[in-house]
Formats: sequence, C-alpha cells, structure tokens
Amino acid sequence: MNHTPRTRTVVGCTLLVTALGAGVTACGSDGNPLSARPYDAAGLISFNGPTEAGKRADPDKPLEVTANSGEGRITDVTAQDSTGRYVAGELAADGSRWHSTSPLAANAHYTVTVSTEDEDGAPGRKVLTFDTSKPTSKKRLSVTFGPEKGTYGVGQPITAQLDHEIKDKAQRAIVERALRVDSTPAVPGAWHWVDNKELHYRPKEYWPVHATIQVHSNLDGVKIGDRLWGGASKPLTITTGDRIEAVTDAASHQMTVFKNGQEINQIPVTTGKPGFETRNGVKVVLAKQYFVRMRGTTVGIAEGSADSYDLPVYYATRVTWSGEYVHAAPWSVGSQGYANVSHGCTGMSTSNAEWFFDTVREGDIVKVINSNGDDMEPFGNGFGDWNVDWQKWRAGSALFNGRPDGPAPSDALRIQPAAL
Repeated sequence: MNHTPRTRTVVGCTLLVTALGAGVTACGSDGNPLSARPYDAAGLISFNGPTEAGKRADPDKPLEVTANSGEGRITDVTAQDSTGRYVAGELAADGSRWHSTSPLAANAHYTVTVSTEDEDGAPGRKVLTFDTSKPTSKKRLSVTFGPEKGTYGVGQPITAQLDHEIKDKAQRAIVERALRVDSTPAVPGAWHWVDNKELHYRPKEYWPVHATIQVHSNLDGVKIGDRLWGGASKPLTITTGDRIEAVTDAASHQMTVFKNGQEINQIPVTTGKPGFETRNGVKVVLAKQYFVRMRGTTVGIAEGSADSYDLPVYYATRVTWSGEYVHAAPWSVGSQGYANVSHGCTGMSTSNAEWFFDTVREGDIVKVINSNGDDMEPFGNGFGDWNVDWQKWRAGSALFNGRPDGPAPSDALRIQPAAL
C-alpha cells in the first residue's frame, strides 16, 4: 500500500474524532483505515460481464475488471464457479485492470470478488455474479484416468486417455491445466504428452509411501477449440503402499530387493542371453499372473528353431507388454547366479519367484542394470516413464515450456501482477 495516502487518512480520522468527541471514530476502532469494513466499490470499478437479470455471458469472451481513472486501484480479484473452479487472471502492476487468462466454463454460475483501494487507502469490495451460456457445439472431450482405483507401488504413473486428438499447443494447455492431481503428502509433478490422445503424470521422484493421490478433470463446460468443449469425466483416487524396489544386476546375476530403502532379500537370477538381452532401466510392475503359457512364437522366434520354446510358467510378474516377466524358471536353476541363459525374462527358482510374486504389487519398481540389452522404452511397452529425466519430462508439458523446476507460469489460479 502507498504510505502517503494511508497517513493522510489517519490524520483525517484524528481530526474528526476531535470534532465529534472522544470515543467516536469514523475509520476504525484502532484508527487504521484497514480495520474499517470495506465500502461498496461498485462506483470505483467497471465490469464487462452481464449485470442485467437473466442475461448470460458468452464463455468465449474473457472477463475484464477496470478501475475508473483517478478513483483508486484494484488490489485483488477472485473469480470462481459454483463447482469451485477458479479462473486464472492477471492484474496490471498499477492496479488499473484485471483480465482473465483461462477460459470460462459454459453453462456455469460465477462469483467474482473484487477488492479495491481508493485514493486515501481505504479498502473497498464488490461481489459480482453472473451465468454463462450453454456450449455452441455438442462435441465433447472426455478423459479416462488410470489406473483403476486401488493401492499401487510408488512407481505407478497416472494416465489420462482422451477420446479426441488434441494437436494444437494452446488447446493442449487448456486441457492440461484442467487435469488436476493432488497428493497427500504433497509432491511436485507434471503431465507429459505421450501422443495426441494420451498424457502421463508423475512426480520428479517416486511417489511418497502410503500417499493418497486424487485425480480429477475441470474440463466440463470449458471450450477447447472452435467445435470442441470439455465433457464430464470420472475422478480417480489411488493410494501407494511401501516403496518396493527390485534391482537386477545382469552382470553379477543377482536381484536385490529393497523395502523402504532397506535390503530385504537377494536372489540368484538369470537374465537374457546374447541376442535376447534383458532391457536396461526402470520398469514398473504391470500385472501378476500365477500361470502363463509362454511360447517363442509370440516374440518372433520361429517354431521348431533352436531357440523355440513352449513352457508352462508360474509366478509370473509382468514388466513389459512385449513379454518380459520376472518368473519361476526351475529348468535354469543351475545357471541362476552364474550365467544369463533366458530369452529376456528374469528367471529364478520357484520358491524365490513365489516370494517375489507375493511381495510386489502393480506399480512397484523393477530395475535392470549392467545388461547388454537396449534401454527400456519410455512409452508403449509398459511404464518406462522413470527413464526420462525431469527436464525432458517437463518439456513434454504444454504448460512448463521446458523449464526444469518451478511452477508453470499459467498454472496459477489467482491473480498474477503483470505490467501491461
């Protein structure tokens, strides 16, 4: 607040108290203008929204609140619809104008609270309400969040599957800004566009243990493009369990399993032999199957060839969609801990595979190091999301502009002072 106007107001109050007698004040009980009840600021501001009863605002048009010249300035604006969604906006550095920077929702009821300060520093307030009109198009974008509700490992990414392609960067920003992820405990994270119809969300590091993660979309009624509006989507809540990490060293033929940072088991294993090397990098448990029939033909091995196989496999923990598992391999027990003889899976004894199967859950971390194989794919073959470094991950967001740290400039829900 400007110091000079505030001082002038206090002097005026003191003189009035002298004239009216002790115990009578015109400003506030402590003589400070800020302690006074805000006056009605209707005469100080102008608003471009509808004020007539029954008239609806066009959701395509931004909101604008301006301070009348020479009568004071705007100090704060909050615009919120009846579902709790805020409208992002920018306030000029001199307090002369506020305008919205995110789209309004169609067929919604809004409350706009404007705080002001007059030339003498006295606070004012005006609450405005209005409704927006219905969407002009019937085409809606819906979002399906994944995984399903449940408890997962700390490596589980959140997925958002769209039912329409979004290619334009500005439209992507509208969609991404409306997809909200909140975790308790809170950790910073970001969405990454996998393609035009799918996004993944993850923190910089793994999720906290025993966290609650809530996901929802604020797109309903929001205009995305000329003929596309946001539709309703089902929210999602998941929780995380303990931090389970299985690290397989393909060179030493050992898997070390950690729980919340403490080693709980070391298991002799065999991984992919030359020509079938196991992928390096971080993978995430996708599913667990007590029994799987594994055939070489499913991974491109010709039936009847030297590498052909058709085997019943038990305690199979899946880590890629292309067929990489951690599983019981009683036929290779003699090589486990000594040599790599598999076709890409991580094999172990039946008892060890049963223990591993019972210990891990979907979303737990399975990492392979020192293999001669390729690196795990970031997308398309399971969840290789954690193999993307944080800066590149954020570069896949439509909001962060590749910045390695800090909040998105467009992610603020309330006013952001800016010179115009």
